[in-house]
Amino acid sequence: MGFPYRSICVFCGSADGLNQVYYDAAMEMGKHLASNEIRLVYGAGRTGLMGVLAQSVLENGGEVIGVAPKGLDSPQLIQSSGLTSLEIVEDIQVRKARMIELSDAFISMPGGYGTADELFEVLTWSQIGLLRKPMAILNTNGYFDSLLAWINRAFSDSFIYDEHLQLFVSDSHPAGLLTKLENYQFPENIGRWLEREE
Repeated sequence: MGFPYRSICVFCGSADGLNQVYYDAAMEMGKHLASNEIRLVYGAGRTGLMGVLAQSVLENGGEVIGVAPKGLDSPQLIQSSGLTSLEIVEDIQVRKARMIELSDAFISMPGGYGTADELFEVLTWSQIGLLRKPMAILNTNGYFDSLLAWINRAFSDSFIYDEHLQLFVSDSHPAGLLTKLENYQFPENIGRWLEREE
């Protein structure tokens, strides 16, 4: 039996000039996705971690689907050739919805505002019952330590429920993260938050 998810969407940064540890993690993640025959769905970027990740998947014989919005589809920003498939959509909201539609699960790697937006959109959709697909956070170099601490603070101060902590897994290494994702079980009592049952 193979990996349970055929397509995984990865959210990550497109900035250049990063610490090498982030590029190394992106290359390693790409190798693991390809070796497990997992199709990469991503934002079609050619720079930063996005570009390194996609190139790694392709170099290791994997498939890559890029989804880019109009206005961010210039040759300087997107990988316009070499991808298995490239889709240009109307805007950034359609891009996120399309990437979610194409994917069985999600991984968030280090990034900036856009990555955080995508990560929390998936978690929010799951929280309100619109989505039942797992999220995994690759905590390279302790990048998400403060974010994970904030999520735990939100729980301890009762802004979210215990089952909301179960909407994602995290790990510092790609192999460990994929193992956790492979064994993930979606929380069954997620509707309690919507129904306000105590």
